[in-house]
Amino acid sequence: MSSRIIRRHDRGRRRAALRRANPASLTDTVAGQDPIGEAGRVAAPEVTAAVAAGLHEASARITPEALLAFARETYAIRRRRDRHLPGDLFGEPTWDILLDLYVATREGRPVPTTSACIGANVPPTTALRWLRILEARGLVEREEDGRDGRRTFVRLSSRGLAAMDDWLHVALAMLDHSVGSILRRDYPPLAEAAE
Repeated sequence: MSSRIIRRHDRGRRRAALRRANPASLTDTVAGQDPIGEAGRVAAPEVTAAVAAGLHEASARITPEALLAFARETYAIRRRRDRHLPGDLFGEPTWDILLDLYVATREGRPVPTTSACIGANVPPTTALRWLRILEARGLVEREEDGRDGRRTFVRLSSRGLAAMDDWLHVALAMLDHSVGSILRRDYPPLAEAAE
């Protein structure tokens, strides 16, 4: 057996053992808005009832404006990373495309295909290939420009928008619960200024 298969097998055994020991830890229901997904269940075995309650509390504070700001900052952080580390160490053009399209969608801006390629921070041929893959998976849609037949716009599909909303919501709730609680505890003036 390869080491990858063994690790996956061990992970499955650990989850089964956790499920037998405490089945509620795998599916704690979070009342109200669920930061983890539409099913209303926390699907990570590491999530305890206390953590789920903390995530729910953090999730309740998240607004659409906060999601948009978080998406903008996530994209900007990725660009700033190149100032500190060589850019060729990292490559995730699909994530850059999805973040860029999410921000544009929420701001109500159309994104020409060429702009989406620039936003991916990779050569245009690579970006176009990833756009085709995202389109084939139903996350992105193309639309012809009604005024200029040479230009097409690209946008998140409703499925892509929902997936990005869900991920951003989960990530922001988890950051607020973990890092935010540390900042509120260790730096109370920051917490007061934020409120």
